[in-house]
Amino acid sequence: MSSGVIPDESPLSLWYGARKQSTQATAVNAAGNRQAGESGAGMKIAIQGEPGSFSHEAAMNLVSDAVIVPFSLSADAFSALTKGAVDAAVIPIENSLAGSVSEHFDLLLSHDVKVTREALLRIRHNLIAISGTSIGEIDRVFSHPVALAQCRRFLANHPKMESFAFYDTAGSVKQLVELRDRHAAAIASEAAAHYYGADILGAGIEDNPENFTRFFLVRRTADAVVDPESNKVSLAFSVENRPGSLVSALSDLSGLGTNLTKIESRPVHGRPWEYIFYVDYQLHSAEEGMQAVDALRPHCAMVKELGRYREAR
Repeated sequence: MSSGVIPDESPLSLWYGARKQSTQATAVNAAGNRQAGESGAGMKIAIQGEPGSFSHEAAMNLVSDAVIVPFSLSADAFSALTKGAVDAAVIPIENSLAGSVSEHFDLLLSHDVKVTREALLRIRHNLIAISGTSIGEIDRVFSHPVALAQCRRFLANHPKMESFAFYDTAGSVKQLVELRDRHAAAIASEAAAHYYGADILGAGIEDNPENFTRFFLVRRTADAVVDPESNKVSLAFSVENRPGSLVSALSDLSGLGTNLTKIESRPVHGRPWEYIFYVDYQLHSAEEGMQAVDALRPHCAMVKELGRYREAR
């Protein structure tokens, strides 16, 4: 079954990373239908990972006619965005089972970008092999470490299969197809199997079906347009180094009636035992967004709004 995406014919770089080139793509959902994302008139969107990855699928859900530009490193995707080589980036920010992608919080803080949209993607893992392979032939399984960890029960029930960490779920399928190894398999999305022309030997092999990932659509600050129906804000702040400063900041935030939906701390690089706090909160009005930022300022050494957007359901 084809996803409507034609991989390029150049040799594949194994054990390295995504090729830095544009891929015009049409996302396919489990029923084989084009995803109903917003039209972006060929917007170039950077992702970390290979075509066929979950980030690719999320990007196409967000912008249905996007041109996908894959990068091996998230830092490279952000660099391309800030330099104007791409129009936007789509990044995973949090998984319902594995937690937050800490690197992406740091990149959002250190670049002049804004989150403009949020999407949720149900993560379904599949055992994928080259055409004609039987499950009994598989003795090695490759995938991203998080994907392997989310399929422990399946792997435990197949003790012959030794697992190996790889840089990307879709990249593990790309390698598999290039090597034509009948004794190896990959764990990745259905879209990755279609994209690279491989077979699914086992569908939905994840341990927990309540497996979702939040993705952000990120634009340069100068290009970011706030959705008038925004009802959620992400921001970062650091508190003054004095007793009770964090409690006071959160108390003032609570005093506005703000519904805090997430808080997480990250260490400040080069300054041991100092932290950046990342929070998400729901908005009742546009004015409330600025009031919350203003309430934090007296207690904080730094406050940065990372974006306002419509909450994904």
